[in-house]
Amino acid sequence: MRLAYVHLPRFPVQRRVLEAPALAGQPFVLVEEVRGQRRVAFASTAALKAGVRPGSTLTAASALVAGLSHFPHAFAAEAAALLSLGEALLVLAPAFQLDAPEGLWLDASAAGLCGGEETWAARVVEACAAQGWRARVVVADEAFTARALARFGVRRAEVVPSGEGGRALAPLPLSALEGAETGRLEALRALGLATLGEVAALPATAVVARGGAEALRAHRMARGEEPSRFVPTPLPEVLEEVLSLDWPAESLEPVLFGLKTLVDRLCARLSGRRRAAVRLTLAFRLEPSGEAQVALSLARPTAQAKLLLDLARHRLEGLTLERPVVGLRARMDEDCADPGQQLVLGDGPAGDAALEVVLSRLATTLGEEALFAAGVEGVHRPEAAVRPRAFRPPARPEGLLAELGGETAEKTREVEAALAERPARLLPQPAPLEVALGVGGELAGARVEGRWRRASGLAGPERLGGEWWRGGGFSRDYYRVHLEGLGLAWVYRDGRDGRFYLQGLFD
Repeated sequence: MRLAYVHLPRFPVQRRVLEAPALAGQPFVLVEEVRGQRRVAFASTAALKAGVRPGSTLTAASALVAGLSHFPHAFAAEAAALLSLGEALLVLAPAFQLDAPEGLWLDASAAGLCGGEETWAARVVEACAAQGWRARVVVADEAFTARALARFGVRRAEVVPSGEGGRALAPLPLSALEGAETGRLEALRALGLATLGEVAALPATAVVARGGAEALRAHRMARGEEPSRFVPTPLPEVLEEVLSLDWPAESLEPVLFGLKTLVDRLCARLSGRRRAAVRLTLAFRLEPSGEAQVALSLARPTAQAKLLLDLARHRLEGLTLERPVVGLRARMDEDCADPGQQLVLGDGPAGDAALEVVLSRLATTLGEEALFAAGVEGVHRPEAAVRPRAFRPPARPEGLLAELGGETAEKTREVEAALAERPARLLPQPAPLEVALGVGGELAGARVEGRWRRASGLAGPERLGGEWWRGGGFSRDYYRVHLEGLGLAWVYRDGRDGRFYLQGLFD
């Protein structure tokens, strides 16, 4: 099995800058509590250049940089952001394994579908960049080889040929083994070893004698022979993104900026799962306590962040909050499979996206019941073949077909196929027509809306009948008739009384 490691250098620092762009280029540190002291866990590039180092106390770091900004190292929030990135990368890999706080492994078995491992690795880097992350990706046979080369290498995307892990690892420093649960590396350093290649060149017996089982494991790692242990991270059942604001927000702009971050991550996760949003809830944590919620309902499912953000902006413009906002949360209440969109040749997605915004705004403002569409019923009689349904996915009523099942479902499919040839404006009940017939008995004209209209064209008949088993059987001959000044109409002649009726009008 081929594995890829995605290394995100100082991922917690990247997350902070991504969520608060004002910190870009500024010296700041993330601190954690260690035995009663606040110590630097991660430092920004500007802080590192000023001499601040991870592990030093906050007091020492502040002495090096006047006015040094510091924030808590929120491990849970960073792990959640890393999980979101992993789910977004599911568009390129079937599974991922988290390696917090700075990376994750990917199952690279799908690389052949993307033009090879080199192309695939480059696409992973691009996918990370699209989410705002700087990343290095290495594909190799073993998990340790991929991780070590990604952490200590310089290339953004690299592929280690199968069986050449040891050769690729040879130039790396001995510190590449740190964090790999090897321990007792002092024995190797005492031998004057500086690179993994030097470790790999030692006889295994000598390594065991000097450092025991852990040193032997380090020796196997250096040779690229450590068995890979890939355990896919389970996906959470509920899609939710949470963001804490560094400063209370009293205006709309900082709230919308925070929402953009949440919505971007949420939509990236949906895309990775091949899902689309149907309903979601936005929650605003207020200072000092309390929460306000806003529900968003989409007329059609989507995984487009821009559409969701436009809809959120529309809802928030009329929202009044009594207290400042200190935190945001976006939770997916309902989603569905994302079938994608097939455009007609020559069409563009802009018009359809604009329509989705309008429909979603109507559904959110007026309620879901304000929008409806024609739903197919498993009956033969045309005026009863459709009824209003909620304008919600899926567009084709697969759920209804599954519920009906068997013979009824098959009838529903037949009716649905016939609807493609049916008028858009179908009358609730057929309207009797006063008609004039030609010499051969064909329809020559009809009185509609108080005036006679000449029939300039006629196609048919299409014979429909049935429902005798319900005691209300019918037999009709349907015609497409072009009536002067009215357009194409759907007219039928009843087999029982011989009269003509208007069923609907074509647009």
